[in-house]
Amino acid sequence: MIKFLIEKEFKQILQNKFLLALIFVFPTFMLLLLPWAANQEIKNMKLSIVDNDHSTYSERLTQKVTASGYFQLTDFSPSYNRALESIDAGKADIILEIQPEFERDLFKTGTARVMISANAVNGMKGGLGSMYLVSIIRDFSQELLAEQGLTSKKTIMPFINNVPYYLFNPHLNYNVFMVPALMVLLLTLLAGFLPALNIVSEKEVGTIEQLNVTPVRKTTFIFAKLIPFWIIGFIVLTVCMMLSVFIYNLTPVGSLATIYLYAGIYVLIVSGLGLVVSNYSATMQQAMFVIFFFMMILILMSGLFTPVSSMPGWAQVITIFNPMRYYMEVMRAVYLKGSAMTDLLPQLITLCGFAVFFNGWAVISYRKRS
Repeated sequence: MIKFLIEKEFKQILQNKFLLALIFVFPTFMLLLLPWAANQEIKNMKLSIVDNDHSTYSERLTQKVTASGYFQLTDFSPSYNRALESIDAGKADIILEIQPEFERDLFKTGTARVMISANAVNGMKGGLGSMYLVSIIRDFSQELLAEQGLTSKKTIMPFINNVPYYLFNPHLNYNVFMVPALMVLLLTLLAGFLPALNIVSEKEVGTIEQLNVTPVRKTTFIFAKLIPFWIIGFIVLTVCMMLSVFIYNLTPVGSLATIYLYAGIYVLIVSGLGLVVSNYSATMQQAMFVIFFFMMILILMSGLFTPVSSMPGWAQVITIFNPMRYYMEVMRAVYLKGSAMTDLLPQLITLCGFAVFFNGWAVISYRKRS
């Protein structure tokens, strides 16, 4: 009996040309656009420089800042007040003011002052821009210190030179971090929305009444609904992984078998959630609003953009009940670190629990009415 029900589901899917286009076109556009749009790297910040010294060393500092790639010199202001006008006009995001006697103070006292003023309307942009600028200025001071040690016989104080090494993403490529997470996002949206609209669409058309008068058991009916979307989930994941190879040259460090195993469990979870919503909804509009509400919570509380460890304590408690968080951890761990299944056993146990819960709820909440 389940064979014929699955065959019916696939025929319905194949007859829906819009749905077929959505399965292939939607992941393509998402992976082409979102890794560049949803990027928290701060580059090409508009910089206004106020050089009150006009010396050789102030010019060297200006060149070092602009050559870093993080800042774009858009304004050379004669005074701080004029630089503030550039901030107000949107021509600058951050101001670097080099104080008078900058070069003289460097050689006379060994210290010199600069002032950084950031537009904090966008707090993250202003904070990160200031940190980048401080880091560049600190590096400039280290260069001067090395020059003094090489060109003079003076005894200089020893200092510790920190050379950072970034594990798993040595070039700090943000796409490496975002693309695996976007695969999880695509699986969540497609495997969540499509089942949510499935049963309720049959309610509106009237075909659900024909199934309700048959001796098909509720468990068989729900599994017949789940299996097609489970297969669609694997197809979408495969398409996403192929695109990540061809577009971003990104391949998982870990095993593909681990990715597909966890993906199979995760698709059952979100599809089960979609069927639960469909069982309780009377119209497609109602189902869309309800599943959209749950999807927004799952996405925002998953660690996709904001790390879970950076969330408030109460928010971290909520993420414990978010299955998307655990699969997000799995994808990033396998893609970036090459984690094996033994390293991800807590996530496996948790996801299996979610799968049993949501699919059991889907079976219980489906009511056959003759």
